[in-house]
Amino acid sequence: MAFRHEWKHMLNKGEMQAVRSRLGAVMCPDPHAGPSGQYMVRSLYFDTPGCRALREKLDGLDRREKFRIRLYNGDTDLLRLEKKSKVHGLCSKESAVLAPAEAQAILEGELGWMPGARDRPLVQELYVKMRTQGLRPRTIVDYTREPFLYGPGNVRVTLDYDIRTGLRSIGFLNPSCVTIPVRGGLAVLEVKWDAYLPEVVKDVVQLGSRQASAFSKYAACTPLT
Repeated sequence: MAFRHEWKHMLNKGEMQAVRSRLGAVMCPDPHAGPSGQYMVRSLYFDTPGCRALREKLDGLDRREKFRIRLYNGDTDLLRLEKKSKVHGLCSKESAVLAPAEAQAILEGELGWMPGARDRPLVQELYVKMRTQGLRPRTIVDYTREPFLYGPGNVRVTLDYDIRTGLRSIGFLNPSCVTIPVRGGLAVLEVKWDAYLPEVVKDVVQLGSRQASAFSKYAACTPLT
């Protein structure tokens, strides 16, 4: 499991426009984004009845993890179960493919099929934690993403905006599921890299005296109740 460095900054609209312009001058657009240079992301986050993942995030725990199911551009035929881990400030991500029927079964609490997914250890891990920790689908998070790449350092920078949330997780696979905006105008700059961050990229994402934050879209979209 490879760990990467990660920075996050919250941006206002003016800052996002300025950073976008600088990124386009130095970095390459991610080919996965297609001609528009952007794509839509929908994530469904899991948590315990006591909001363990949310509380660990808010408390800044040094070791933490969160599970989510993710789809892109409304395509429910391509679903991924993901576990994002953070250890000593470094991040890693594991993933496994889910069929639409499997994702719907999880949403409906039908878990009996999961132990048989022997070729997908992450599905089995989620099953164990749903059974032992009460982990359940909790919050839908929608947003638009613009990704940029820079080869040296394996750098990936993303601009995420139009962040929306929905708390009726059963509607995750429904394109008409209603979500509402979170903090009007909020945007998030994320910078991820391997061993080193090239100076040219560091200069591009510089935001004056502003410090990197521990912002979480899941935390911003989820009430602690």
